[in-house]
Amino acid sequence: MLSHQERLARVRLARSENVGPVTFRHLLARCGTAVAALAALPDLARKGGRATPPKSPSEAVIAAEFAWHEQRGWSLVIQGDAEYPKLLATLEDAPPTLSVAGYPGLLARPQVAIVGARNASANGRNFASRMARDLAEAGFVVTSGLARGIDGAAHEGALGAGTLDAATIAVVAGGVDVFYPPEHEDLQKTIATRGAVVAEMPPGTQPLARHFPRRNRIISGLALGIVVIEAAERSGSLITARYAAEQGREVFAVPGSPLDPRCKGPNGLIRDGAHLTESASDVLAVLRGRRIDLAEPAHALPPPGPIAADAVDRARPLVLELLSPTPVAVDEVIRRCQLSPAIVATVLLELELAGRLDRQPGNRVALLDPR
Repeated sequence: MLSHQERLARVRLARSENVGPVTFRHLLARCGTAVAALAALPDLARKGGRATPPKSPSEAVIAAEFAWHEQRGWSLVIQGDAEYPKLLATLEDAPPTLSVAGYPGLLARPQVAIVGARNASANGRNFASRMARDLAEAGFVVTSGLARGIDGAAHEGALGAGTLDAATIAVVAGGVDVFYPPEHEDLQKTIATRGAVVAEMPPGTQPLARHFPRRNRIISGLALGIVVIEAAERSGSLITARYAAEQGREVFAVPGSPLDPRCKGPNGLIRDGAHLTESASDVLAVLRGRRIDLAEPAHALPPPGPIAADAVDRARPLVLELLSPTPVAVDEVIRRCQLSPAIVATVLLELELAGRLDRQPGNRVALLDPR
């Protein structure tokens, strides 16, 4: 159980400048608590080359965010809370916090994600709705992104299932209180009443293009498997499918006509090894009986142990020399500079807190300021 002070500190840390999900995890491993990590931020950023400390919201601001959720009967779920979903916690870049409008207990139930084209065909929408209804009646929570087309049809299908415990989870790119797309306002309100709307971003955040890939890795991360119904070759749905594969989730794809551009994505996934899916029974045959607690342990990092300051000082120029605006794998940096992972991780942490390093998917990093 996290203390109230530590819960406040974890949200402050998550909302701090230059602290992303991976850095949040590294800071907790290094410092032990978020309280200690907040105290360490100025010195770490200074060693990375920043003259001023990273900005962090005040404790009063975060306390107001907690009160905002409580006033609405909603929840702010934090890494370390018992309510934090186990499957999502296995991700290296698991979100530090989740705003939940609705029932946070649904996050612990077995989920199947359904995603697809915004400009979906009538047949595609009908198929998504029917599959979602069948999966919900089989005991799965249906998770999607509340987008137009396939996502909306999946949510509606799950809500229309004929069982009392049928539910759906909508993962949104903006704040949990922001209605996007606007035409799904009523649907979002219904889901918040009968299911759960989940957001990584703080309340009031308007969704931007860069938020959607972050949302997508949560959709796949919450679920045991993902079903793709109609998706162009370059689409957010295929990004979600890629995340699912990288996260060790099952990928299902509904085949379609090769003459329809919306079917090129699922057809390509099948060609690459996804489960060919024609009905909910195909999904159930793979996932029924799969237990959430069989997931791999969370990416908890062991404390780095004492690291001599002079060793980090000597390593800093060596690591910087290997970095550039072109992303490189962290393992490659460790191999090339022949330093311990703990020392390299410390240098990278300093650079990121200084605003000079960008962490990218696949445990890759790129230099933002190649000085």
